[in-house]
Amino acid sequence: MKSIDKTFSLFDFCKKKASKVQIYGEETLDNDGNIIPFIDQAALITHYLQLKDTGITLPYLSKAESILNLWYEFIKGQKEFCPKNLHYANESSTSLQTYLFPDFFQAPFQAPENPKFTFIDLFAGIGGFRMAMQNLGGECIFSSEWDEQAKKTYYANYGEVPFGDITKESTKNKIPDNFDILCAGFPCQAFSLAGKKLGFEETRGTLFFDVAEILRRYQPKAFFLENVKGLVIHDKGRTFKTILNTLDEVGYVVPEPEIVNAMYFGVPQHRERIYIVGFRKDLGIKKEDFKYPEQKEVTKKWIDVREENPVPAKYYLSTQYISTLINHKARHESKGNGFGYDIIPDDGVAHAIVVGGMGRESNLIIDFRQTDLTPTTRIKGEVNRQGWRKMTPREWARLQGYPDNFKIVVADASAYKQFGNSVAVPAIQATAEQLLKPLKEYGFIRK
Repeated sequence: MKSIDKTFSLFDFCKKKASKVQIYGEETLDNDGNIIPFIDQAALITHYLQLKDTGITLPYLSKAESILNLWYEFIKGQKEFCPKNLHYANESSTSLQTYLFPDFFQAPFQAPENPKFTFIDLFAGIGGFRMAMQNLGGECIFSSEWDEQAKKTYYANYGEVPFGDITKESTKNKIPDNFDILCAGFPCQAFSLAGKKLGFEETRGTLFFDVAEILRRYQPKAFFLENVKGLVIHDKGRTFKTILNTLDEVGYVVPEPEIVNAMYFGVPQHRERIYIVGFRKDLGIKKEDFKYPEQKEVTKKWIDVREENPVPAKYYLSTQYISTLINHKARHESKGNGFGYDIIPDDGVAHAIVVGGMGRESNLIIDFRQTDLTPTTRIKGEVNRQGWRKMTPREWARLQGYPDNFKIVVADASAYKQFGNSVAVPAIQATAEQLLKPLKEYGFIRK
């Protein structure tokens, strides 16, 4: 077996497209005899390394240890340095850094040393839920995300590669038992049968079904779900009624869901999302024991999150593109539509950052600080001299409440997508803090 290096950076592999990397061996076969893809092997190993000393029963323990053993052999290129008792996996973090993952222990957002509760992170994206829950003392014991680019960002920041598609049984059965809270910003798919029968069976075929199925099977103490506010009125409200009926059917008390706006929680972004929380019925927690956080006042302006230094010319719009935007907006206004670009004033609040369409153009700003406007990419026309530019990925990160030590390790196009799809961390954290209160008061988690 050929050695690739003296050390092994999983992140370096991810940057070079993990889909093109594979480590083969009998250990890498799944129960059906298929090769476990490299990125899924990484999920097994990183989850194992994060949790091996916690006392949590890992349903994939044997598989993770056998693959870790194979990887060690592959990395060192010397089979005799691959002890079967895996004593190196119990060595100090310094040794592990030397032998296996020099970047594993450099992830900036590690689990708390003495966690107060456990949670799982479904449809994890780049870990907005995880950030909020860890800030409150929680330990993530399972994460799942299908997007490969998002997995890179997640690993760089949390030292863990999420498992893959949660709709697959092979992913669901890797969830450890007895976790406290399920977190999910699940995508909203159309409920083709919504409004006919209403109930658990009716959610099959949607991604919400997978959330409901995990709740039914694992019965955590509580859950916290997030979605677009349009979910409430989808199919004249029947979709939402189906969701609430299903949550009741799988065993949960659900306080009246609420639309929460991130701009009231310390980020200058008008972002409204529906939040749904629930508590397992047998805990005795009542609906009135939970209160959503108060939405009082806007405390931040756009200028508070703007980049401190002038940004590169690539973020400034070309003269021709500005002309196109102005004409496009004028055409829509002549038809009575409000669609088009918008410029956010320094003392204003950004619109919700979204992916696709006019997502970036609806949050343009004026910034005259950059004096070198030499084009660095192919554009039609010239870079404008009126200061029109897009917000940067770091500015989008700040609009979602991510701290500046959050690593952006993907290209701009992917970064915009990831932050646009993310939850707003401060709003999630404020609501999660309220969710934890009755669990603490009733003695179900540590105070």
